[in-house]
Order: sequence, then structure tokens, then C-alpha cells
Amino acid sequence: MLLKIPTPLQFRLLVGQQMTIRRTAWLAAISGWLLMAATFEPLCLAADPVRFNVLHIVSDDLNTRLGCYGDPRVKSPNIDRLAARGVRFDRAYCQYPLCNPSRASFLTGLRPDTTKVLENATQFRKNVPNAVSLPQTFRQGGYFVSRVGKLYHYGVPGQIGTDGLDDPASWETVFNPRGRDKDEEDKIFTLKPDAKGPARFGGVLSWLAAEGEDAEQTDGIGAGEAIRLLESHKDQPFYLAIGFFRPHTPYVAPKKYFDLYPLSTIPLPTFADEFKKQFPAPALASTRAEEESMTDDQRRQAIQAYFASTSFMDAQVGRVLDALDRLKLTDKTVVVFHSDHGYHLGEKRLWQKMSLFEESARVPLIISIPGNEANGKSCRRTVELVDLHRTLADVCGLPADTATEGSSLKPLIENPDAEWTKPARTQIVRGGGNNQVIGRSLRTETWRYTEWNNGQRGVELYNHDVDPSESHNLATDPQYEPTATLLKLLLHQPSQ
Repeated sequence: MLLKIPTPLQFRLLVGQQMTIRRTAWLAAISGWLLMAATFEPLCLAADPVRFNVLHIVSDDLNTRLGCYGDPRVKSPNIDRLAARGVRFDRAYCQYPLCNPSRASFLTGLRPDTTKVLENATQFRKNVPNAVSLPQTFRQGGYFVSRVGKLYHYGVPGQIGTDGLDDPASWETVFNPRGRDKDEEDKIFTLKPDAKGPARFGGVLSWLAAEGEDAEQTDGIGAGEAIRLLESHKDQPFYLAIGFFRPHTPYVAPKKYFDLYPLSTIPLPTFADEFKKQFPAPALASTRAEEESMTDDQRRQAIQAYFASTSFMDAQVGRVLDALDRLKLTDKTVVVFHSDHGYHLGEKRLWQKMSLFEESARVPLIISIPGNEANGKSCRRTVELVDLHRTLADVCGLPADTATEGSSLKPLIENPDAEWTKPARTQIVRGGGNNQVIGRSLRTETWRYTEWNNGQRGVELYNHDVDPSESHNLATDPQYEPTATLLKLLLHQPSQ
């Protein structure tokens, strides 16, 4: 029998005394403790501290058009109920508004300038082979670690059902769902019907109100596997990462979700005449020719399909949360939900991602920790996805690798109004060679400041207190020159 001698503090707590134990009394107490241990063995075994499990849910291409973020149309009851029992971050930002760079960043806790992953083709270990990923931190901590669906980058829909750019060192087990949405691609409407292969659907606005049930779709199959893993590993510490593919284009969901959003109820974004003159050319360069030529009816259909896919994904989140409750795991499981980046739905005539505007850089982020007194509150501090590695390790009492960047959000989870001065940074690269343009954006609680090629290709400044849609660029207004100067200095400081 392994006997663990209690410390003086532990002994005082055991016997219910709040007094200082003198040395002689302590020695006598030890003698009594040893005698008691011989008779009552269970008291001698120190109970292991409670270890939180982690359920890490990532949605693909999801913006903040959700009920819990104040959207009046989108129906997201399951994400909303998670927000009600967690902390909702209102100003959370990705580090790069594209799938692979963003995922490589938040899953390693390293910024894009460190991973050097700036497009969708490079597996991060080519550039940072010794990086310790977020799931690796939990593996090293003795957790069962598993992936279901898209965590590292998959080409969607081309690589559905494969490992994509996965990292084998991160996981003990993996599951790559493939459903009816992949098998019936010939039924999907696309803005590029003449294109072949990935160019037909990947990154192209496309949609389908599908026949059949949720369980037949890729995300429905993934949710089912996640539930099976919860059932089979409920008695050991686990880190389970679930990557849903929706609402990434093609926007495929069962018809019942499309019925939630009649086309006649969907408004389209409006613009002032000659609105493009407000912005540097690189700021709007993510638009695509086929998107520019859409009819208003097609724009409404695209938004309807995106909302439908969001509600379908939300229903799969609900299935997993229900299983967590049924298995009595909710009270010992940290749940984190977020997207890889934001998404445009026609604002400034932009669609999808790859801009440095708020719609593309901002992400939903909810962190629910059992017993946290701040659950149900919102946090308005600027935070980043690169913070997740340190945060989840901190919350679960694990050491993050010393090379990991970002900051632990634990102080804000415990007190959403805590002092916090750290801004959020998002970057993008367009083109290559002599035509390469690099955009870097800094977001504080009030301001967004953006430079293209260090300001040589344009500067942007927006006051979110009065202009949340970022419609009025103040960068050339002399009244705001001192603000722009300060934000420029902050942008060029080394990131934390």
C-alpha cells in the first residue's frame, strides 16, 4: 500500500481545524494518522484531483450570424444554449482568414509568421517540425486524444473522407466521415457549372437542399462517431476534437433547414453609390468574377443556403451536447466552440473569406467551464484564436510548450470584465513575386487599423463605436491622425 503523508494544511482540513499546528502537535498527529491508516486503508489513498475533459468543436467558415450573437434571423438554439452555460467572446479574431493558415495557427498556438503557412497547400510541420500541437499537449498529459472530421485543413469538398493535411502526431485515433453530400455532388447548384474537379465547388458559391436525414450527411455521420467516442471513453480523461464541415460551401443541408428561411424574408446588403472609393484596392481584392455577376435572387438563395447549413450544423452540435448531458459528463467537461475564421455574405459585395474586414476576421468563440461563476456572461475584450492552446492547457492544469504563442484567456473566463489590453492581429497575403501584397490588421476594442504593404498600398482606420460595419475609412482624416499614428506603432510592435 502506497501511503501519502498529509501536509499540515491538508491535515487541518481533514480534521476540520483552522488553527496553527505546533511542531509537537504535528508529530503526534502523524503518529495518530499512521495508526488510523493501518485500520482504515481508504483514507490513506489520496484521491486524484478532478481532471476536466475537453470537447473542442470547430465549425468551418462560420461567421457570427448566430442567435447568441444577436442575429435576428439565424436559428442556432444549441450553440445558444452552450453560450448560456459558458463565456461568449464578442471580439474574438482569427490570425489568418483562410482555413489552413488559421487551423495551423490555433492548433499549434503559433502565429502565421511563425508557421509560415499562408495558403491551403502546406502542412505545418514542413516549416515547424518540432511544434507541439494543442492535442499533443493533452496526449503528453495522459489524455485520450481523438479527432472526428476537419481539424487540420481538408479541401472541401474534394478531400472529404480523407486525412487531408492532418497531423498524425496529434491524435491517437481519427475518423474521416463521408456522407451523402459528397456522394451526390452532381445534384449541387454551382456558380461555375463548367468547371471541373475542385474548381467546380471548392471555394465557389454552391448549394443544395438535400433529400434525406441529418444522419446521412457528412456532419451527421461525424456527430454520430463523436457520440460513440464519448460513450466508449467516458471513464477516462479525454480531449475530443470535432470538426464540422458546414457551413463551408457547398452549402448542403436537408430541405427542412432551408424551409426555416423563406427567400422573401432575406434582406440583401446595401451600398452607397461609388462605395469602393472608400477603400484601398487590396481591401476588396478577394471578390470573384462569378460572385460579381450574381442576380439578387441568387444572392438570396446563397444566403438562405448558408443559414440552412448553419442551422444543420447547429443541430449536430446539439446531438453531441445532448450525449454529454446523458452520459453525465457535462459537469466535468470543458466545451469550446469556435470557427476557423469569419465569412462575408455580400457585405461590400464580398463573399466568403480572405478579407481583413470584421466579417472575415471575427469569429464566434464560446468557452464553457464547469462551475465557472461567469458562465452565461459575455466578454468584450479583444482575443485571438492563437490564445486557445495556452488557455485550454491552463484550464486543465497542463503545461503548454514554451514556444507556444498567445495568452491564456483564463482570467477573462473567470472575470469577463478583467483588465486586458492585448489587441488582436489578423494578416493576409495576396499574389506573389513582385505583385505580392501583404495586409496586416490590428483590432482593439474601439478601432481597426489596417495596412497594405506597410501602408504603401493603402491604410484603413475604422471606429467601431460609431461604425461597426466599417463603412467610413478615417485613415486620411486629419482629425484621426494621432490615433492612426499610435495604432501604427502598436501594429509594428512584436506580437505577444
